[in-house]
Amino acid sequence: MGLFGYIGGMRVLKFLVVLLGVAALGLVGFVQLMPEAATHLALGLERQRSGLVRKEIGLPDGTHYVYLEGGEGEPLMLLHGFGADKDNFTRIARFLVPHYRVLIPDHVGFGESSHPLEADYAAAAQAERLHQLAAALGLTEIHLGGSSMGGHIAMSYAVAHPNEVKSLWLLDPGGVWSGKPSELVKVVEAGGANPLMARSEDDYAKVFDFAMSDPPYLPRAMLDVMARERMANFSLEAKIFEQLRGDNIEARIKGLQTPTLIVWGREDRAIDVSTAAVIEGLLPRSSVVIMEGIGHLPMIEAPQRSADDYLRFRATSR
Repeated sequence: MGLFGYIGGMRVLKFLVVLLGVAALGLVGFVQLMPEAATHLALGLERQRSGLVRKEIGLPDGTHYVYLEGGEGEPLMLLHGFGADKDNFTRIARFLVPHYRVLIPDHVGFGESSHPLEADYAAAAQAERLHQLAAALGLTEIHLGGSSMGGHIAMSYAVAHPNEVKSLWLLDPGGVWSGKPSELVKVVEAGGANPLMARSEDDYAKVFDFAMSDPPYLPRAMLDVMARERMANFSLEAKIFEQLRGDNIEARIKGLQTPTLIVWGREDRAIDVSTAAVIEGLLPRSSVVIMEGIGHLPMIEAPQRSADDYLRFRATSR
């Protein structure tokens, strides 16, 4: 390259650097000035990247479900945890849709699905609603994955319909309370504010940090937008939390023959990692993966690693 070519190349490089800087500043400004639009745009792009489409359906009893769906193959229904919604599985879904028909509903009481104030929100009741959803979608056999409360519900579903659930994927599941007391349990039993609930934007930012050891970066303005749904749902969530807390599923799942992968983040502050061994001892066809440096939400903190572990499990559990 001659001198003039070199100079020209440097000018192009500088121009690109400046252009990228301007674009970055523009993006920051967009997030700060229009946080709701930025949040919805980011969610939409993440869903599109994962091949997911938003759908909704009404059940005969009037229950309304909103869910994400993508991919083809054996149906895999993924169940989010307490205080969360269907987008907790959006990041990991892009590694799963090439292999399965992935369905991710908002539980009744959360997200965009129905929020009946006087409903039964125990895991068994939620499982029966999901069974009705599966029937409405024409699904007679499914694989289930569940995070936290979603794992509690998935186990309840498998107990009630063992011939219809082909496998379980439990990510730091609830419902088994005989492990070592977690930080969450200690705080709640001492009468402190529930670290998984949010009355304000600041509370939600603390929930975000409490739930994950290695969270993805999100601008505070977008976190504040996400906080509003939690704040509006605070009273119902308090009721749901107490119903879940009072339900121990250990006796019901003992001896369940469903092939199961149990995944736990070593740094989980919500449900202690010792619970993984308890569940493994109850389920004769289960195996455990402990993820170092990960908190309560492996599918968000380490989506590709979590998906790879699941794909290996499915390949060997047939």
